Amino acid sequence: MGRAIAGAAGIAAVAFSAAVGVTSPASPFQPTRENSWKPTGAAPAGMVWIPGGEFSMGAAAAFAEGEVGMQATTDSRPVHRVYVDGFYMDRTPVTNEQFAAFVKATRYVTVAEHVPRAEDYPGAPPENLFAGGVVFSPPAKPVPLDNHFQWWSYVRGASWRHPSGQTSTIAGHERAPVVQIAYEDAAAYARWAGKRLPTEAEFEFAARGGLSGKPYVWGDELRPHGKWMANTFQGHFPDHDGGDDGYVGLSPVASFPANGYGLYDMAGDVWEWTSDWYRPDTYQQLAAAGVARNPHGPPSSFDPAEPGTAKRVHRGGSFLCTSQYCSRYLVGTRAKGEADTGTNHLGFRCVKDAPRRAHKSISSGQFRS
Repeated sequence: MGRAIAGAAGIAAVAFSAAVGVTSPASPFQPTRENSWKPTGAAPAGMVWIPGGEFSMGAAAAFAEGEVGMQATTDSRPVHRVYVDGFYMDRTPVTNEQFAAFVKATRYVTVAEHVPRAEDYPGAPPENLFAGGVVFSPPAKPVPLDNHFQWWSYVRGASWRHPSGQTSTIAGHERAPVVQIAYEDAAAYARWAGKRLPTEAEFEFAARGGLSGKPYVWGDELRPHGKWMANTFQGHFPDHDGGDDGYVGLSPVASFPANGYGLYDMAGDVWEWTSDWYRPDTYQQLAAAGVARNPHGPPSSFDPAEPGTAKRVHRGGSFLCTSQYCSRYLVGTRAKGEADTGTNHLGFRCVKDAPRRAHKSISSGQFRS
């Protein structure tokens, strides 16, 4: 239905399916085998080299996160082996400053800034056909968590320039990640920059930073030594974010430590687009085929919750993730969103292929666990 204008779902990463328990404590993860080959010369500005290799992709039940943590892993199973070639990746999500440069150079107009056409949204009330975006609007008091429309709204005038609506601004927030970005907006920026959007497999390989089987991008504990490692939600969801990590809402990029590959914000702050279509059974298909090599996702999308709506995979979680509702800051977990729907917690980063040359075999690579 798109852009939530028809009054249905279409809000990125706000719901999950029923929990599925795990009966065996044995880890399904095997060590990561990194490629040893790397291109010569410096990485493109603002990017880092990700070596690629073979790794265990997916998420097991996160018992430390409780029942909600296990719910976040239902479409991320089974854990399966995947190989990806090496590639460059942006150190951070694309910022308002960077996106503004793109718009200035190209005069690009984002999806959220266009008035929706009635023929594209049959059945939508005419009064809902206005330019805007989906915005997190916390209720004034605690509410049951069975209806996400209690904290999400389609807001007139919300766009990358005005993330929460017409009266909001990005002035003074140039280093914050750009949001209210639909899939085609992210793809357009990537083409302009001579890059592309990552596959889901590339995103997860990069997010793990060479580690295998860890629940978090940084390791085993949510708060090692009591330190917050990502911009997530503290307090009582959805009505009160206590900001214990230093931020209520978005934080500037690179406000928290980088992972093992030097990448920032691979968990929390904003969800990020990948190029893969979403299906909940993708991993079952890949696992049955052995080691998947450079998978690009299924040829089409299917979401049982909205069978007629095509969706792309989101990765990484956002400032709204919490063990009370959506603990998808867990590395390996997935979310999905309609291609024409931006929100104020959804952004992107880009990748770039290595020079065309054969990669060195992983047989001479190194193991990391």
